[in-house]
Amino acid sequence: MYTQSTMATNSDFQFSHDGQFQVSQEMKEAFKDNGFIFLRNLLSQEEVQKLKGALESEDGVMKHVYGRDDGAGRKTKSVLWNQPGSDITGVASRTEKIAGTMEQLLGGEVYHYHSKVIMKDPHTGGAHVWHQDYGYWYLNGCLFPDMGTVWMAVDKATQDNGCLKVVPGSHKLGRIEHGHVGDQAGADLERVELATKQLGLVHCEMEPGDALFFHCNVLHRSDQNNSPNRRWGFLCCYNRASNNPVYEHHHPCYSKLDKVPDSAIMECANLTDTSGKDFFSLSQDFSIKQIDKPEAGK
Repeated sequence: MYTQSTMATNSDFQFSHDGQFQVSQEMKEAFKDNGFIFLRNLLSQEEVQKLKGALESEDGVMKHVYGRDDGAGRKTKSVLWNQPGSDITGVASRTEKIAGTMEQLLGGEVYHYHSKVIMKDPHTGGAHVWHQDYGYWYLNGCLFPDMGTVWMAVDKATQDNGCLKVVPGSHKLGRIEHGHVGDQAGADLERVELATKQLGLVHCEMEPGDALFFHCNVLHRSDQNNSPNRRWGFLCCYNRASNNPVYEHHHPCYSKLDKVPDSAIMECANLTDTSGKDFFSLSQDFSIKQIDKPEAGK
């Protein structure tokens, strides 16, 4: 799983479904040191199957899929929404084991910034270039990097089908300047190369239901999927309540997140009614427009 790095070996943890799970001090320290932790089996196999069925339905979120040019001849496919809604994806994003764990790792109350599904289909899935999420979110008016993402594997994620790659400890570098790569915002590759030489690289291979919690300044990317195996991921992104954006943009400002118990996922009867989710379209992308300005990143 790990390559070039021994820093990240203390970031791998197992979620317990016995109702006794707590975010430990070791998890907090690993997140602080490396910028991420794995929580294996965060979603049970029953939860994965229920979520997968909802995501694959043509009556649900898939009606809002869009693509971005990856700068290498393919498009990355995604669907993104700003408000949780009442369907299973929204319920999942409000659970204690997902939102509550992120609150513990970020050190304070969080709200739902947005969620999305990233799809790499067999032989066609595009790449996501090296970037920090804060490379986008800073331009949206989030003044502090008090933000993070939970990346949950819907399918098995391997190096062959384009799993996530992260640079451990790179959140300590601060925000790196970003520019256009296709339709995406990519980090300065010279700085990325220097960071990987110094800090190493981790291939985030995951089984369905495994999750990666990572800080918004962690450098990460994923390659094209040239394999016969699909790779879908469900992502929930959070912002600290104290970090309310100073600009109006295409993601929400603070509103209190109504967290629910973990059992709500299996109890949820709404699989495909996406009312109120406020889906994103490329024409709304505030951060990409900011990168186009001459003073961006200065």
